[in-house]
Amino acid sequence: MRPTEFPQPTEIKLHRRSRELEIAFADGKRFHLPAELLRVYSPSAEVKGHGPGQEVLQVGKEAVAIDRVEPVGQYAVRLCFDDGHDTGLYDWRLLYELGDAQPEHWQDYLERLTAAGHERKTPGNGGV
Repeated sequence: MRPTEFPQPTEIKLHRRSRELEIAFADGKRFHLPAELLRVYSPSAEVKGHGPGQEVLQVGKEAVAIDRVEPVGQYAVRLCFDDGHDTGLYDWRLLYELGDAQPEHWQDYLERLTAAGHERKTPGNGGV
């Protein structure tokens, strides 16, 4: 499917305090996507690599925040993170899929961190 075949967003809000992107779609679904999840699933080459098997696990992103959201045509947004990352274009399809399967994506991320020997720190308390 092309990105335009997915429900179009009807509302996008950046919640700075909770570090979440809230996005509502035309089909009535509404997602609250944590900045950390969006950062570690960035569609950029820095994260995805330049081909299959070249993905780079992002670590230490627990406290990352989104500084701004920039529209890209009628199909995507560029998320500019406070760690300087701003090269990923998040099309509607990706945002919808991340929201719709958020628990599965989160679990996959946690499992990959564990398998790589990384411990996720909870922002603010220094523990997991």
